[in-house]
Amino acid sequence: MLAPVTLDTTTLDTLPGPAGDSALDSAAPGAGTPPAPAVEDKPRWNLATRIAFRFSFLYFTLYVLTTQMLGGLLPFNWAGGLGVAALTRSLIPWIGTHVFHIGYQYSFQSTGSGDKTVDYLQAFTLLTIGVAVSVIWSLLDRRRSSYPGLNKWFRLFLRFALGTTMLSYGMVKAIPLQMSAPGLQRLLEPYGHFSPMGVLWASIGASKGYEMFAGFMELTAAVLLFIPQLSLLGAMVAFADSVQIFTLNMTYDVPVKLFSLHLILMSLVLIAPEASRIARVLVFNRTAEPSQQPPLFRRRRLALIALALQLGCGAYLTLDQYSGARQSWFQRGGGAPRIALYGVWNIEQMTIDGQTRSPLVTDYARWRRLLLQSATGLTFQRMDDTFLSYGAKTDMAAKTIALTTGPSTPAQIFTFQRPDPERLILDGTLDGHKIHMETRRFDPGKFPLLTRGFNWIQERPFNR
Repeated sequence: MLAPVTLDTTTLDTLPGPAGDSALDSAAPGAGTPPAPAVEDKPRWNLATRIAFRFSFLYFTLYVLTTQMLGGLLPFNWAGGLGVAALTRSLIPWIGTHVFHIGYQYSFQSTGSGDKTVDYLQAFTLLTIGVAVSVIWSLLDRRRSSYPGLNKWFRLFLRFALGTTMLSYGMVKAIPLQMSAPGLQRLLEPYGHFSPMGVLWASIGASKGYEMFAGFMELTAAVLLFIPQLSLLGAMVAFADSVQIFTLNMTYDVPVKLFSLHLILMSLVLIAPEASRIARVLVFNRTAEPSQQPPLFRRRRLALIALALQLGCGAYLTLDQYSGARQSWFQRGGGAPRIALYGVWNIEQMTIDGQTRSPLVTDYARWRRLLLQSATGLTFQRMDDTFLSYGAKTDMAAKTIALTTGPSTPAQIFTFQRPDPERLILDGTLDGHKIHMETRRFDPGKFPLLTRGFNWIQERPFNR
């Protein structure tokens, strides 16, 4: 038989409940209007955190606004009207001359390299501005304990800046465009002639599966960064991706070292506020409290609208990048149609001004091979394995190939005959010399790099 239960109201009165009410009163129906929720205390950051935030906000905002990252955020070419890049460019020449005493000429023009003199001067300029303004900001605003409002919008800005960059890098690998499969010239060029960057590009391009895997990892980081609840995981994946990119750039001398370093730093800025929680779980094997990062809005409707806008923007940017990359794949990538005369053509006989030239490695004017890969150019391989390229336009109906060395030079016409699919005969005048060539097609299928493929079972390594 159960013992009777005695209700001790004294104990209940001491239990915590809403402000001004006992637990019993707050639980009882009809106890009156529930009290307003307590106002959340404003977080207080220590001095180092406040200074680090001010500098990070200034430096990385300026960096995004003055580099290629802005183009990913504003795909409609709105970036030109901001004028921030022009402002920093006006300071860079002065700093180059008066601070670093640079005596050689350098250019602002894009060359495909992100490690130009001007890029390092720009980073130093932004660093100087960031430090100087941070000091002034810290002195004028020394009484402020934290910046929760500015922080949440800065994190949103940085998430999308990093995410769109990872998206653009990832898409041109997932659709293998950045490191294309080795072309005909690469397949014939001696390995010792490759630069370290050329070795990296050719090796990754030769492994389509690995390039696509690397691209999907970068796309994963981008998609996660676009989703607020998964953005911390996205920053961690972006950090791992960026470390790999930076390591390859450093070890293969790829001139994107400075930019890839910034991707690492941006990932760390996003991770830093959650570092203690990550350490508790991964290092100390303890439980971690929920994230204390404030939402963009506290009102549910506004929060849902903000979430929908972030997801919609991320989806649009992803589809836009995919559309552009897919179009490029069929225009200039592996999906583009091959020209009718595509291939490596070994020059079996060559006459210059009526004189037959034997295939001697000492004869610089005699050519070994003709490479036809694109509709806009052709390349000759000399006997010493160097290459000579021309612009070209092929007319299959007239059976002519027009060669040019520049937009203002007159075309030099070669006529061709193709007695059978494996032979090509060309006659024409080039640089004032009458040339006759009889060539035979070399089957690219003889290159193991193109035909070896993947094998689950190997009785012994095929390492050549």
